[in-house]
Amino acid sequence: MTTMGNTAEQRNRQRGFSLVEVMISVVILTIGLLSMLSVFGIAMKATQTSQEDMIARQMASEAMESVYTARNTSQLAWAAVQNVSNGGVFVDGATAITCAGPDGIVGTADDTGCIPLTATGAACPGGVKCLSEPGPDGIVGTADDTIVSLAGYTRQIQILGLADAAGNPIPTLNSVTITIRYTTPGIRAPKTYVLNEYISSYH
Repeated sequence: MTTMGNTAEQRNRQRGFSLVEVMISVVILTIGLLSMLSVFGIAMKATQTSQEDMIARQMASEAMESVYTARNTSQLAWAAVQNVSNGGVFVDGATAITCAGPDGIVGTADDTGCIPLTATGAACPGGVKCLSEPGPDGIVGTADDTIVSLAGYTRQIQILGLADAAGNPIPTLNSVTITIRYTTPGIRAPKTYVLNEYISSYH
């Protein structure tokens, strides 16, 4: 009698997984794999647009440096570090990214179309700014350079005065918001990069 009980117990221990348990495991594994694939797809999309995102950050930083240059130059008064609608030099609204004009400051009314000639002799089309990237040889400035046009980019420089807690304007402090809008391959809606800083009249 003891021997039969031990045999039945051993048989129960040797039983495998039921079909229901296997199916549940397969469903859980499938959900996990699909989650991994979606994360992989997001990572691939981010990698594809990383160049455009980096250019947007670079163009925003260039515009912010121009605002600081406008403040630091002895030819402009602090009151001129404003948008044109407020009596300043920086144009209102979004504009194409072109090259700085004679004043050396981007985002002002004297900006000009860019005609930088590359090593191949090709001019930047449409007067917008172009970037030159190294070609297969990995060296910038050679004949195999790749030209990247910034025709799909716009830049807006918005400068606003600030007020204290009582609502009184602070004459020596402004808020500067740089907004870059651009399109990326494979994404229908344009992307936006915003850089916001404060600038004072003191160097």
